[in-house]
Amino acid sequence: MDTLHFVQSDLELMRHFLTAVPPWTKLLAIHKTLKYVHFLNNAGNEVYFDEKGDMNSTFDILNWIVYPNMRLDGVKVGRFEQKHATPNLVIDENLIRWNIAFNKTPQSVCSKMCLPGYRKSTGKGSAACCYECVPCREWEIANQTDMETCRKCPEDQWPNINRDACIFKDISYLSYIEPLGEFITAVSIVFFSLTCVITAFFTKHRNTRVMKANNQIISYILLISLKMCFLCSLIFIGHPIKATCLLRQTIFGITFTLSVSSVLAKTVTVIIAFNATRPGSKLRNLLGTRLSISIVIFCSLCQLIICAIWLVTAPPFPYYNMEDEIGTILAVCNEGSLIGFYGVLGFIGFLSFVCFIVAFLSRNLPDIFNEAKFITFSMLVFCSVWISFIPAYLSTRGKYVVAVEIFAILTSSCGLVVCIFIPKCYFVLFRPELTIKDITIQQIT
Repeated sequence: MDTLHFVQSDLELMRHFLTAVPPWTKLLAIHKTLKYVHFLNNAGNEVYFDEKGDMNSTFDILNWIVYPNMRLDGVKVGRFEQKHATPNLVIDENLIRWNIAFNKTPQSVCSKMCLPGYRKSTGKGSAACCYECVPCREWEIANQTDMETCRKCPEDQWPNINRDACIFKDISYLSYIEPLGEFITAVSIVFFSLTCVITAFFTKHRNTRVMKANNQIISYILLISLKMCFLCSLIFIGHPIKATCLLRQTIFGITFTLSVSSVLAKTVTVIIAFNATRPGSKLRNLLGTRLSISIVIFCSLCQLIICAIWLVTAPPFPYYNMEDEIGTILAVCNEGSLIGFYGVLGFIGFLSFVCFIVAFLSRNLPDIFNEAKFITFSMLVFCSVWISFIPAYLSTRGKYVVAVEIFAILTSSCGLVVCIFIPKCYFVLFRPELTIKDITIQQIT
C-alpha cells in the first residue's frame, strides 16, 4: 500500500482496510494493526491510536440549530480533548443558542444546584441527576457550587459560619490585657506589696520580744519566699514561650518548697524550744538557727534535684492545642513529663502534710508558743487549697487551667501571710504587754 494514500484520505484508508482483510480476521487485525497507525487527515490533525486501541484525538462540540425552513447550521461551542492523561472538556456557554422558548440555560437535573457550604448527596438507587444538598460537617467547607464532596481546612484554620471558606482560628491564652489577667496581676501586686510592708514592719520592730521569739532568720526567709510566690504567678500570664514554659513550674516549685520548709522549720523550732525549757533537757543544743536553716536547705535541695531531673529528661515546651476547643487554638505549655510535674507537686504536698501534722500535735502548747496554732491553721488552708486544685486542674481546659493554678498559688501564699504574720503584727501594735521570759528569748534566738 502506498503511504501517500494514508496522508491524503482517511476514507480511502478505511475502505482499503475493510475490503482487503478477510471478515474473520478483521477484528484481530483493529487490535494489532491500528496501534501502528499514525497520519495526518485532510484537516491537518494527527490521527493515531494508543496501545489499547483508543483514539487520542480532539473532538469539536457542535451546537446544531434547526431553522423554521428546516435548514441546519452547526456552531462550534467547545471541544473534547483526549490527548492528555485526563480528558478535558471545554464548553463556552455564551456561544450556545437555545430555542426562544428558553429564557435561560435549561437544567438537565431534577434538583437545584447546591450552594457553597453544601455538597451533593445522591440516594441509593436514584438517578445521578437527582440529589440532595447536604450541609458540610462542622470541620469542612464547600467553596463552590455543586461540589461532590466537602474538604477539610488546614490545621490552623476553621470553617466560617456558612462553611464556604476557611478562616484562621483565634489563638487563646491568658493575657495581661483581658479582665481575668488584669485581676490576677492586680491581686499579685497587692499581696506582694502587703508582704513588703510586713517585712518592713518586722525590721522596724525586730528588737521587740515578740519578734525575737519567732526565729527572725527563718521569718525573713519565709517572707522573701512568699514575695517570690506572689511574683511567680505573673510568669504564668502571657503568650507561652520556651523560656516561660521552662521557668514557671520550676520557680513555683522551688519557692513554694522554700516557703513550706520554712514553716516546717518554725514548727520544729517551737517544739524544741518548749521542750528545752524542762530541767535536764538535751534539746538545748538544738536551739538556734542551725537546725532550722538545715531543714530549709535540705528540703529546697531535694526539690531542686527533682526539677533538674525533670528539665533534663522531658522539659515543658510551648504547644498549640487545636483539638480541645472548636475554632480556637489554645496556646499552652505542655508539661513534658507528667511524672516530673506531679513529682514537684507531690513533694510540696508531702512537706505540707508533715508540717500540718507536726503543728497539729503541738497546737496545745502554752500560749507563749501559740505560733503552733497559727501554723496549724495556715497549713490547713494551704492543704485544702491544693487538694481542691487537683480536680479543678484536671477538669478545665485552655487558659483556665493556668488561672486555676495561679489561684491556688495566690490563695495558699495569702493563707501563710495572713495566718502566720498578721497575728504577730497585731500583738506588737495592740498587745505589747504579751512578752516572754528573757531566758526563753535567748534560747530561741
